[in-house]
Amino acid sequence: MKKTLVPDAIPYEQLKAQPSEALIQRFMEDESALQATFIGQARAREALRFGLGIEATGYNLYVMGEQATGRYTLVHDYVEKAVKHKITPDDWVYINNFDEERQPLALRLSAGDSKRLLDDLVALIDDVLDTFPAAFENPGYQRRKAAIARNFELKYDHAIDAVEQIAQSQNIALYEDGGTITFSPIVNGKPINDAEFSQLDDATRAGFYQLIDTLEDKLSEALIELPLWKREHSEQLRELKRATAEQGIRPLLKNLEHKYASQLGILKHLRQIKAPLIDTVLELLAMEGKDEKPDELDRKSFLEEQFLPNIIVSHDITAGAPVIYEPNPTHQNLFGKIEYNSSQGVAYTNYSMIRPGALHRANGGYLLLDADKLVQQPYVWESLKLALKFSTLKMDSPQQDVGMVNSITLSPQPIDLNVKVILMGSRDLYYTLQDYDDEFDELFRVLVDFDHEINLDENNLRDFVGRVRHQVLLLGLEGISSAAMSRLVTYSMRMAEHQQKLSARFADVIELLKEANFFVQDNEGSVLDINHIEDALAAKRRRTGRVRGALLDDIKEGHVLIATEGKAVGKVNGLTVLEIGDTTFGTPARITSTVYAGASGVVDIEREVELGQPIHSKGVMLLTGYLGNKYAQYFPLTLSANIALEQSYGHIDGDSASLGELIALVSALTEIPATQELAITGSINQYGEVQAVGGVNEKIEGFFDLCMHRGLTGNQGVIIPASNQINLMLNDIVVDAIKAGQFHIYAVETVDQAVCLLTGRDAGELNSKDRYPKGSVNYEAVNRLYNIANIVNGAPD
Repeated sequence: MKKTLVPDAIPYEQLKAQPSEALIQRFMEDESALQATFIGQARAREALRFGLGIEATGYNLYVMGEQATGRYTLVHDYVEKAVKHKITPDDWVYINNFDEERQPLALRLSAGDSKRLLDDLVALIDDVLDTFPAAFENPGYQRRKAAIARNFELKYDHAIDAVEQIAQSQNIALYEDGGTITFSPIVNGKPINDAEFSQLDDATRAGFYQLIDTLEDKLSEALIELPLWKREHSEQLRELKRATAEQGIRPLLKNLEHKYASQLGILKHLRQIKAPLIDTVLELLAMEGKDEKPDELDRKSFLEEQFLPNIIVSHDITAGAPVIYEPNPTHQNLFGKIEYNSSQGVAYTNYSMIRPGALHRANGGYLLLDADKLVQQPYVWESLKLALKFSTLKMDSPQQDVGMVNSITLSPQPIDLNVKVILMGSRDLYYTLQDYDDEFDELFRVLVDFDHEINLDENNLRDFVGRVRHQVLLLGLEGISSAAMSRLVTYSMRMAEHQQKLSARFADVIELLKEANFFVQDNEGSVLDINHIEDALAAKRRRTGRVRGALLDDIKEGHVLIATEGKAVGKVNGLTVLEIGDTTFGTPARITSTVYAGASGVVDIEREVELGQPIHSKGVMLLTGYLGNKYAQYFPLTLSANIALEQSYGHIDGDSASLGELIALVSALTEIPATQELAITGSINQYGEVQAVGGVNEKIEGFFDLCMHRGLTGNQGVIIPASNQINLMLNDIVVDAIKAGQFHIYAVETVDQAVCLLTGRDAGELNSKDRYPKGSVNYEAVNRLYNIANIVNGAPD
């Protein structure tokens, strides 16, 4: 009779992998390894090189990978190294638009010229303040001003003299006092006052009244052009002041025009500010005559607000292309903002209050953004797409468009945008954007896909060692021992859950280095050794181990029923993994099953009470397919069975308990007890093949901790899928116990192998007559199912 082949326990040498000590030692001495940027990630590196090298529109990059895989550090460092040869982009400034102040003008300058222009215009303002009002105290200006005043006075005096001659010929005296002209009769050779005039007879007084009326008409006719003379006088004074101001400003601007003769944009600006600068100087001079005249600082501030350029972005000429990372991609942080000030309760703004955003600073270079944060910000995603699509950076407030802001604001002139955006985001977001945004593929044509794990080959090990050494130096340590380096490699392999791969989450390695550095400093050392690594790992287990310890205590105290000795029908020790915060640990869980005559099928109690999630429920439903295929080929599958994960009070997901659930079901069906000294994990398909599961190391260590507390018997152990053997990276305590024969790990490929291990009986193989051997587990299962079918459906005739 052919029996089921039962696998032997896995040798302790295969329970974890060790990196090559010789290779690690060699790379510890290789100085070139310190220059490593990437660890593995050949596909991502190739995509980065392509995306950064192609200049066509729309070839922005989406870096796809999970958090803590080192996306930002790797991409940022790689981009900075890759773009060193790129030319430095132009500077941008905003200048006052004197024709329409609400629409400031953008001025493009060569790299470094923005600060030079600012310094020159600051010096120009200082020169203007030095020149004025001294220029108006010049004797030549005073003479011309006096000549204009005399010309006006001559015209006025000539008109008055003509009227006075007529008045004297009529015995009328003309008086002028404070700009007021009056007439007085002359009697007996001298002017008379009002009292004397009243003593004259009526005819004489009437005659004088008529003469005075006539003289007043003559005076009005003579002074009819007085307003014109005054306007001419004022205009001549203004022209004199303007000419004097222009004469003082022209040479100052001329010097700057000669300096920037080859830069048409600056030259045009200098010519445009000439007239407004003259007007501003005259306005300041007009304020000098008022009671509250401005002081020197006020005059300078007033001029600077009008004429200094507002530097939006400035580069050193040797800086190369900028690489900017914006951690908080709000609309203002990306596109800039317009600030406001208030004076006497009134808000105001001008071109000097325009502030740049990350797109301004990255213009001509590269902008790194977290995609998951970006899409959460209102208006940002649509605005970014418009900017990239039309290569134009427009600064406006999206709230203005939807009527949320009613205040008057600026509309700065858009600037040309030439930037390559590198989005760093999750896989789910990438596929969501592809599905729901038609423009996404048009604008982000390059996918940079980061792997979760990295093959542990010689090149990647070299890069890993190099980056660890670099981080150690950044921590201020003198070095790291080979043993500590080897421990970090195995730590990364454990995170990857693979004997031939490293985890891509290098950020976790850096975190461990920082924590280990605490213990180096605590011991006043300068070299990081393996004991510091172990101390850091132990300290973290203690910090995060409250829940794990509480669950283990519940089992120890009997609050949670888990047996590690003896046998029981319909009861199997399953294994679960819990993720709480940044800690992951395994804990055993009892799986129970009951079987009775009926037609309800296999009922998943977790699903019925809505604690079982879809994948877990799928695993249980597969049991019916397995039972039918395995046992009910010649009669209808009819039974009622309940399966439960005992004392579970939260949601359960994953199908890693399906193998244990099936063994518990078979045990209940056949009434053959299963050993409680073994725990089991694994997923199955309908044909009884055992499939790999996750968290296998944590599951094994969780059951081992319980067994070690109760006392290792030498018969205890864990059954895992054979395909999970390569994922074993167990801790030294478990490996040492297995080496001593106190604990065992079995790898199974089929359900029958697991049945043999847990029941201690042969599962049974079909013979040539399609029957299982008597006494085998499968034989008992077929008989019990056949009997239940007869009970429920009636015995055949």
